[in-house]
Amino acid sequence: MDKFQKKMKDAGLTEAAIAAFRMNYDQLAGGATGLLPEKEIDAVPELPKLIDLKTSDGVDKKELLSATAVLKLNGGLGTSMGLEKAKSLLIVKDNKTFLDLIAEQIKYTRKKFDSNVRFVLMNSFSTSDDTKEHLSKAHKDLIGEEDVELLQNKSPKVDAKTLEPASWPQDPDLEWCPPGHGDIYSSLLGSGMLDRLIKSGIKYLFVSNSDNLGATLDLDLLAYFASSKKGFVCEVAERTAADKKGGHLAKRKSDGRLVLRESAMCPDEDKGDFENISKHKYFNTNNLWVNLPSLKATLDKSKGVLQLPLIKNKKTVNPRDSDTPAVFQLETAMGSAIECFNDAGAVVVPRDRFAPVKTCNDLFALRSDVYEVTKESTVVLAVPSCPMIKLDDKHYKLVDKLEALTDAPPSLIACKSLTVKGPVKFVKGVVIKGDVTFENEGKEPVSLERKTYENTTEKLGQTKAKETAPVGAQPAYA
Repeated sequence: MDKFQKKMKDAGLTEAAIAAFRMNYDQLAGGATGLLPEKEIDAVPELPKLIDLKTSDGVDKKELLSATAVLKLNGGLGTSMGLEKAKSLLIVKDNKTFLDLIAEQIKYTRKKFDSNVRFVLMNSFSTSDDTKEHLSKAHKDLIGEEDVELLQNKSPKVDAKTLEPASWPQDPDLEWCPPGHGDIYSSLLGSGMLDRLIKSGIKYLFVSNSDNLGATLDLDLLAYFASSKKGFVCEVAERTAADKKGGHLAKRKSDGRLVLRESAMCPDEDKGDFENISKHKYFNTNNLWVNLPSLKATLDKSKGVLQLPLIKNKKTVNPRDSDTPAVFQLETAMGSAIECFNDAGAVVVPRDRFAPVKTCNDLFALRSDVYEVTKESTVVLAVPSCPMIKLDDKHYKLVDKLEALTDAPPSLIACKSLTVKGPVKFVKGVVIKGDVTFENEGKEPVSLERKTYENTTEKLGQTKAKETAPVGAQPAYA
């Protein structure tokens, strides 16, 4: 560990960041499996539901908001979608980016309630410059605020054979990796921001991902959290059959604390129980509420480090070259901090508070008329449920390819499902109703006609004129 400590100190990382890495490394070197067997947990009983909470009635909203900060996780580049800038700078709706909509939500809340709710972006080294440049142009009133940026730490990669610091002189930047969003706690502590926020009267912190436009500052949730006096509350949603492979909330038998069990933590023999959505009903939306004085006390009690379960990712030192040496990337998840608080809780929220944009299928739907932007700059469904979108990964997985094949998004307001196989180009005036499939077996894109397609499977390219999509189209960044 001494070599890691020296490397991190030389890179200017804080003692809090080094302590957090040490805990992760000790788990790795000690052979911790991270498994949580079914026999050690109970299912979580019924939980309070947001739909039943009217706790903001009669509350001094101005005072409550003045004690609140909104923190958005903004460290991701969206590499799985082919992006090279901060994902939050992708244009998603009405020529606005994720970041624009988030900033406008904050400013609307401030104006409506005459209250200076604080705003923080947790950037990574990869997203900091692009994000601040955009804010300085589009939201000058925010960029100059105190503590608008919390910079995520970085962690040294671990050589999988020797468990020593990975070395890659050809590109030393590849010796480092993101520590996962569980780093938020050591970043708050090590940067001094936690103490500064508390000193300025901030008690409540709402945390969510910047690509989840459903995660807005809800006053009923805020009032409930404040009145509950809990140190930590996690927003959860009810699992469906589509969620059975993902993690769930549980209660640990040994101490009665709430815990999050991810699939990698489940022994093979317990997979049946893990996927039983009638037994384990809830999953974590990654929308969290943290009482800052309680967090400070918990950190002080645990010598500045929350005991978060290790997430061990085995990769190669150069992720684009499978022939380079194998490494471990040590990460933690912020939601797992729920087990670090004696008085943690959870609230069941509707699925519309969990609407992350993780794929181009999600982005395609978001840019259509299925979603609309409200006066509060929130993005809401214009229909009871979003249609199922399945675009051919070969042609639409990356944003630049999606945009080369989409002159304008179709109307999906009456669509139940849309499946696209092969390269199909969407033009202005296309309307999709019911269940529609487009198939093009050719290599060249085929443009749709400007008309309504309803409950049909269209085989294209056989008699239609072929049209080539523009080459080299760039993702629509702001």
